[in-house]
Amino acid sequence: MKFFNLHTHQFTNQPDVLELVNQYPQEFDAAIPFYSIGIHPLFIDENRLDKDFQVMEQKLALPECLALGECGLDKRSETSFEVQQLVFEKQLILAEKHQKPVVIHCVAAFQELIEIKKRLKIKVPMIVHGFSKKVELAKQLIDNGFYVSFGKNLLRNPELESVFKSIQNDRFLLETDMVEEGIQEVYALAAKYKGLELSELQEIVNKNYSKVFCQK
Repeated sequence: MKFFNLHTHQFTNQPDVLELVNQYPQEFDAAIPFYSIGIHPLFIDENRLDKDFQVMEQKLALPECLALGECGLDKRSETSFEVQQLVFEKQLILAEKHQKPVVIHCVAAFQELIEIKKRLKIKVPMIVHGFSKKVELAKQLIDNGFYVSFGKNLLRNPELESVFKSIQNDRFLLETDMVEEGIQEVYALAAKYKGLELSELQEIVNKNYSKVFCQK
């Protein structure tokens, strides 16, 4: 594997890229070879939750479903935070049951995220996708067992260079999310920031992929 894209909404079907395509239970596309599936905190529909969880339970049992997510907590969401927490915690329990990593969406709720992980004693890997915050928060997340993934914000915000450089090499992954640039461009910038050859960065990401997704 030359490139691994932890989180994308666009399936590009490139032969040298393993893409973890984000899927939602209510609009599942069976043509996508590898995917994550989850209930996003911005799109919780309480009238559909039972059906959504039934779909997730079915898909998580399949080998082509590599992870649960994206899911998480978002204080911008119109859904009450209490409901978000309940839906998130139920998804984490599913991830533990099926031994699948979790791709996390988190906005303004990082302390609650850490508390839930501790309280539920979640052991499967949890990756905060689209990281864009300060070094101190990155360190707190890593100290509490999380991985962090960089993509869109790394490309758009030069101030993230120092944050990314501070991340130990065994705790990060890379993604594109919804940007037009390919994962190759994210890798190139990440390698530059880390002072590595592209091949060295690829080896690091491949090791992290194996640790997170080949844990059984």
